[in-house]
Amino acid sequence: MNLPESYKVIATSSTSLFKDRGSKFIGYAEPVSSEEEIKEKLDAIRSEHPQARHVCYAFVLLPDHSHYRAADDGEPNNSAGVPILNQIRSLEVTNTLVAVVRYFGGTKLGVPGLINAYKMAAALALEEVKTEIKHVKSYYNIHFEYPLMNEIMRMAKVNNWDVTHQRFELDCDLEVAVTPHESDQFLEQFNHIKNIEIEHVKTA
Repeated sequence: MNLPESYKVIATSSTSLFKDRGSKFIGYAEPVSSEEEIKEKLDAIRSEHPQARHVCYAFVLLPDHSHYRAADDGEPNNSAGVPILNQIRSLEVTNTLVAVVRYFGGTKLGVPGLINAYKMAAALALEEVKTEIKHVKSYYNIHFEYPLMNEIMRMAKVNNWDVTHQRFELDCDLEVAVTPHESDQFLEQFNHIKNIEIEHVKTA
């Protein structure tokens, strides 16, 4: 999988309100990093709006935008989720969830009206967010015994590693993030060290 060197995400949450012929469409834009987090956010929105007719949503995940979904939640096919997804894509962001809660106002909007309403609620929510650029990193866990700690920490300091997690006991773990093109050079540094394990955790 060829990942980009960087990708754009939303850095803040926001809400919006769009009205059409009595129906209210409340938009939520949320930064997310996993499907588990998305489920939690959607459950919280549904709990906040137990009387709502529909909670439609779309999300995009991963640096290459390759994991995405659009859900109509009972609305006519492609009248809600896809318009929301298209607004996320137009901002060129990933790791983003947009949900739109609908309260029915008594007048049917028809499919074109629904498409416009969900599009507008999503667009208005995304207008308010701040975005930031993140750089793709490869995360490695270094597992070693305590007597090696000084040497490993010296290497971390000399090479200015981005340490994301550490645990020092009789056996130790140090998680380090490097850019993908630095991975080979990073791994070569451990060729001369015995009793050490390097595990690739993720690239994100």
